[in-house]
Amino acid sequence: MDGGSGLNIMYAKMLDAMGIDQSCIRPTRAPFHYIKPGKQAMPLGQIELPVTFMNPTNYRMETLTFKVVGFHRSDHAILGCPCYVKFMVIPNYTYLRLKMLGPYGAITMGTFFQRGYKYEVECCEHAVTIVTSKELAAIR
Repeated sequence: MDGGSGLNIMYAKMLDAMGIDQSCIRPTRAPFHYIKPGKQAMPLGQIELPVTFMNPTNYRMETLTFKVVGFHRSDHAILGCPCYVKFMVIPNYTYLRLKMLGPYGAITMGTFFQRGYKYEVECCEHAVTIVTSKELAAIR
């Protein structure tokens, strides 16, 4: 989750992995910035999807609107401020935890530091690959 992002973003590759037909994407013409460094990005469109946190005994489910993008990153989706607001989430970045109210009390979601580190390394490797390929193209 990215509390600094004003968008919920879903990658087209993730929609394919979920078995969602891309014909469900509604067109949009609004570009956004700061996802690709120094460039504006044009989404393929937007889609509304139900998002559920926790398990059947104590859960929250809301429908979120995602901007669908065609480029690749190491994450599956980015949940930004619209998600925080809809779920009334309280993030704790130090412990990689999110807290929200559920019908039967507080719901705490989190991850492991090792998993966070693994994704950070993948993201750095992806960035190095992109920079290296651009530098090789410039040399040629």
